[in-house]
Amino acid sequence: MAARELGRSLAIAGYDLVYGGGHVGLMGEVADAALAAGADVTGVITEHLVEREVMHVGVTDLVIVPDMQSRKREMFDRADAFVALPGGVGTMEELFEVLCWWYLGLHPKPVGILNVDGFYDGLLTYLTRATDEGFIGEELLVVESTVPRLLESIEQLGRRSR
Repeated sequence: MAARELGRSLAIAGYDLVYGGGHVGLMGEVADAALAAGADVTGVITEHLVEREVMHVGVTDLVIVPDMQSRKREMFDRADAFVALPGGVGTMEELFEVLCWWYLGLHPKPVGILNVDGFYDGLLTYLTRATDEGFIGEELLVVESTVPRLLESIEQLGRRSR
């Protein structure tokens, strides 16, 4: 499973994980794998989602914040890069917020999409057209279908933006 591979690969590469703080779904899988492989894992979860998402009590550091805006800001401040795995509207909202901030010059942090089994192909069609039409820049994000290539591409983009 790509989520577990991502968590394990982050730890092996010496990275820590900052994520949404849940113990369920793909977020929980990434966190569990990163922890098992020795990474420090920081979960950031809202008071509202503590029960709904079954907060992960086994993380290295658990930060409980009052609302979604605080959650996103806390994760943003602590992260060096952002990766989206297949997900729903919350994933899209967070992905597009960091993309927008990047595009507006508010941060130089790499943004990546792990396009597992073509999950994001439709979104990538939109992004390609938006780029072709001049609405967004060429190097807005990294898209790869495998974890090793994604981490390598993010590292390269991170070196260019420093």
